[in-house]
Amino acid sequence: MELLVGYRNKTYVIFDGDNDIWAYYYMKGWKKNKNVDFNFQDAHDLNTIANASSEENTKRKLRERFSNAKQAIVLIGESTKNLYRFVRWEIEACQRLELPIVAVNLNKARSFDANRCPPLLRDADAVHVSYNARIIKYALDNFCDNYSSYKGKGQNWHYKDKAYQDLGL
Repeated sequence: MELLVGYRNKTYVIFDGDNDIWAYYYMKGWKKNKNVDFNFQDAHDLNTIANASSEENTKRKLRERFSNAKQAIVLIGESTKNLYRFVRWEIEACQRLELPIVAVNLNKARSFDANRCPPLLRDADAVHVSYNARIIKYALDNFCDNYSSYKGKGQNWHYKDKAYQDLGL
C-alpha cells in the first residue's frame, strides 16, 4: 500500500485558538471517521501546552512541534489576519523553515481572501483552498509534495474550479 505524502509527514496546524478551534476539532474528527477519506499526522499530538503557560514556554513547545513538521495548514477565520502573538509567529516559523503552507478559508473561499488572510501569506507561495476535507487532502497530497516547483515565485496559489468538481465539490 502506497502512503500519500500528506499522511506520511507531520502537519502543523495554525489557527485562532479562541474562535476557530472548532475547525481544528472537525479536522481531527474527519481523521477518526472511517466514512471520511481524510488523515494527517498532527504535529500538535507531540506535546500539550497548558493555557497558563508563559509565552516563552508556549513558544518552546511550539518549536518542538515544528521539529517534525513537513507542512502546515493555516485555518483562516474572521479574525486570523489580526492575530500577532502566536499565529504570526507560527507563520513566520513555517516560512523560515520553508514548509509548504495550505491556507484554508473557513468561509469556503477557494482562493486568496484579502479580507481574512494574514498579510504574511500574501504572495507567499501558499495554496489557498476552501474548508473541506477533500480539497485539503488534495492540497496536502499534491501541493506539499511538489512544493519545490511553487516556492520562490511569490504567488497566491489556488486550484481551478475543475479540481473541486473532480473532487465532487
